[in-house]
Amino acid sequence: MPSTTTLAPQAPAAVAPTAHGYDLGLLLLRIAVGATIAVHGSQKLFGWFDGPGLTATGQGFEALGYPSGEAMALIAGLCETFGGLGLMLGLLTPLAAAAVLGTMINAVFAVHWDSGFFAPEGFEYPMLIGLGAASLALTGPGRYAADRLLPVAPLRAHRLEYGLGAVALSLVSAIVVLLIRN
Repeated sequence: MPSTTTLAPQAPAAVAPTAHGYDLGLLLLRIAVGATIAVHGSQKLFGWFDGPGLTATGQGFEALGYPSGEAMALIAGLCETFGGLGLMLGLLTPLAAAAVLGTMINAVFAVHWDSGFFAPEGFEYPMLIGLGAASLALTGPGRYAADRLLPVAPLRAHRLEYGLGAVALSLVSAIVVLLIRN
């Protein structure tokens, strides 16, 4: 007599993302976030891409209550430009991400918060850039990154502790800068 036992249908096995897919995704995120904020920073520093330049940006910082507006504009422009370039290249990724995240926290609370969420005046743009940077700090840059070429072994390999430290550094520095505003 034939068996009447039937097997329940099995769910298809979950397919894990390939390492290359994961690394390509991180590369795309790094390029998108890094290039966007690097261009934004170069508007502040050099007046490129129809930006205001350092003097006008400094006046804007003073109007927002920051002391030494031009110095603060220089710091923000350097953090955005070089943090963005670092993210694009995957170079010193946790520190690059911290520079971008700290600057975007200030942008959210000092510039955009009172205008609500939606762009062009709201905080959605700096929030998205900041969270993209924080994500890269926590995940690391992936294998297609300059960090892998660094001669110091601890800098080559991403560790969650580095990412958490970078996020903490950016939070503390952003809070300090927000507190020194008038």
